[in-house]
Amino acid sequence: MKNYDVIIIGAGSVGVPTAMSMAQNKIKVLVIDALASPGQGQNKKAIGGIRATHSDKGKITTCQRSIEIFSTWKEIHGDDIGWIQNGYSFPAYTDEDAKKLKDLMKIQESFNLDIDWLTPKEYLKIVPGINEKNLKGATYSPRDGSASPLLAINAFYFKSLEYGAQYKFNESVLDILVSNDKKLKITTNKGEYKAAKVINAAGNHARQMGQMIDLDFPVVPDSHEGAITEPVQRFFGPMIVDLRPSQDPDTEDSANFYFYQNNEGQVIFCLTPKHLMRGTASEATSVFLPQVAKRMVELFPKLANLKVRRTWRGQYPMTPDGFPIVGETKEFPEFINAIGLCGQGYMLGPGLGEILTRIATCELTQDDIDVLKHFNLYRDFSGIEQFK
Repeated sequence: MKNYDVIIIGAGSVGVPTAMSMAQNKIKVLVIDALASPGQGQNKKAIGGIRATHSDKGKITTCQRSIEIFSTWKEIHGDDIGWIQNGYSFPAYTDEDAKKLKDLMKIQESFNLDIDWLTPKEYLKIVPGINEKNLKGATYSPRDGSASPLLAINAFYFKSLEYGAQYKFNESVLDILVSNDKKLKITTNKGEYKAAKVINAAGNHARQMGQMIDLDFPVVPDSHEGAITEPVQRFFGPMIVDLRPSQDPDTEDSANFYFYQNNEGQVIFCLTPKHLMRGTASEATSVFLPQVAKRMVELFPKLANLKVRRTWRGQYPMTPDGFPIVGETKEFPEFINAIGLCGQGYMLGPGLGEILTRIATCELTQDDIDVLKHFNLYRDFSGIEQFK
């Protein structure tokens, strides 16, 4: 049986950058994943957006660090991961949404988020051709951006190998036990491993991992669909997030939707269904594309002639309040969660990886402690993430 300092369950958006950070800090780390290579769960279904434009300190500061890592990766390490600093924008078409966004800006600015309120005229300069009818203005956070999930996770993976991280693919975790020497023993379909600490970064399967040690975590996956077009010359700047639920009978089952143009010129888009599709089924539906296409063209007519290359369906492992669960468990302090990322594991992952490293080495800063209060497993889950 091989012994490690830390075993990470899940080689995805959180597990791989965490392994990279830990190995860089000379921690002997093993990552176990049931799939054949890194990022084959929900990471490859991410649309690539990376924002610090959230509604609480935990997500804002964690994603600010993630943005630093993504945005400087090529300069520091030489790999092109498709990073562009195109920003995020939330246009408001009702007085209620405008007030909500402006009120939230006060919170965001208190945590040093770079965000501005743009008038309709100013917004049209960065999104020329967007529907002007009833446009009240928009928030715009220019430091947010996007990168390729495929290129990024592979860059993190190979860098983690360079630092000394080890991986076991095609291995399913069957059991987790606390052994006599107080270490955690992981049994897979291929072997047994021990570690002083285990990090649960299992995404859709996080709840099942907890149940192996008689803990039940409130994480339930629900499905969202995305799509990508052919590449075209760049014709707008930021990610556009339309907060309005649909009022059209043809698209009434849709809440907000969002889209952007990536570094290769492709438009990537996603929609939040009003009635959630619980579970892990990943077959694309026939409902998504007609719904989202109609809404997108009404908002931004220039999109009408783009050809859609493919659609797909992935999961958001959700918590009741839309905030992640990160940190130690009271019953087993050696068992650390990084779960319930609510579809934002890709953007939170690199920043969380560094915090998880400091949890493992008992080197948490005061800022880390403040962040982890927002992600505490033992909160009452009565709050709500405003723009999840």
